[in-house]
Amino acid sequence: MSILITNIKELVQVRETNVTIVKGEDMKHLPTIKNAYLFIDHDTIVEFGNMKDLVGIEADETIDATGKTVLPTWCDSHTHIVYAGDRTQEFVDRINGLSYENIANRGGGILNSAENLQNASEDELYNQASKRLTEVIKLGTGAIEIKSGYGLTVEAELKMLRVIKRLKKDFPIKVKPTLLAAHAIPKEFKNNKDGFIDLVVNELIPAVAEEHLADYIDVFCEKGYFDLEDTQRVLETGTKHGLTPKIHVNQFNAFGGVALGVKHNALSVDHLEELNPEDIDTLKQSNTIPVALPGCSYFLSIPYTPARQLIDAGLPLALATDYNPGSTPSGNMNFVVSAACIKMKMTPEEAINAATINGAYAMDVSNMYGSICRGKKANIIITKAIPSYHYLVYAFGDNHIDTVIINGQQY
Repeated sequence: MSILITNIKELVQVRETNVTIVKGEDMKHLPTIKNAYLFIDHDTIVEFGNMKDLVGIEADETIDATGKTVLPTWCDSHTHIVYAGDRTQEFVDRINGLSYENIANRGGGILNSAENLQNASEDELYNQASKRLTEVIKLGTGAIEIKSGYGLTVEAELKMLRVIKRLKKDFPIKVKPTLLAAHAIPKEFKNNKDGFIDLVVNELIPAVAEEHLADYIDVFCEKGYFDLEDTQRVLETGTKHGLTPKIHVNQFNAFGGVALGVKHNALSVDHLEELNPEDIDTLKQSNTIPVALPGCSYFLSIPYTPARQLIDAGLPLALATDYNPGSTPSGNMNFVVSAACIKMKMTPEEAINAATINGAYAMDVSNMYGSICRGKKANIIITKAIPSYHYLVYAFGDNHIDTVIINGQQY
């Protein structure tokens, strides 16, 4: 089926050549065409341009986008949407004065999610995750990374990854699975962290690789969780089994995790709420992209990733939701883009670049996703009638999306 979208008020993130990452000063540039058209054939962007140049294109369906903005779907490179239940009570506990660390120390946090997940069947997990994935697609997400990490046993981690595999098969959007092998220390290994790392490197990673259940290997590199030595062991083993590193780092403390990620050619280093000049210098010598998660900072009332330092140093930056039950129970990329502008002082152009092209780069899919480019996948958002794309950021509490098209099909 072919679709012709006409009279587009502004076609956003238009690239004549297949740009796959945007860095530093270039992030301020967001190419657009006003009074535009876009032609989609099957699942592919075939042509676009100014309406005055529209000649001789016939389509199975024509959509009149008068007054509306069209842009590529969001690319969310960091989520944990496969989980059981919720952690509403912990949210209330934090309001009443308990810290994230207090809650974790008394068996809450990730350990709480792990217990719920271990007790849930694969079908129960799939059904819950399906609802979440359906919702984020409606909110404009067209490519997504999903992590394991709430299993904390070999069996439960494999169960999570099999659910992600089913989602990947059943849903039209691009899904990239990640083995978050070391997310927290299970209760049974409370006084034997090395024993848990042994389990991860000797049993879990080989089992995941044998079933081809993940593309990436991840670790929560943080004080009280997994130190540099632990992280190195997991990343080395994952790499040997064909998994590309992506790591959680610098969420609460900066102690060398960024340099370790770069050393292991990590595709991305995610969180970075805490950052030092050495981290920036290290990233400048690498192909590793920093990923900011402003929804997490908002929900936990912790510092925001210093986006200005990163971008002004000439680095790229991606934005993602961190959708999970404990620290970011939302997969709304529209809010993330607004929060990046309001709280991290990114321009709307920088934030949209970070949530499209650079988000796709952080999943290694920017060759086919993240921009309006001939030959790329036809994953697009058609907004309601709005004054400009700046309004998407400005009116942060409203839903501005009229239509989402995934692989050339209206969703």
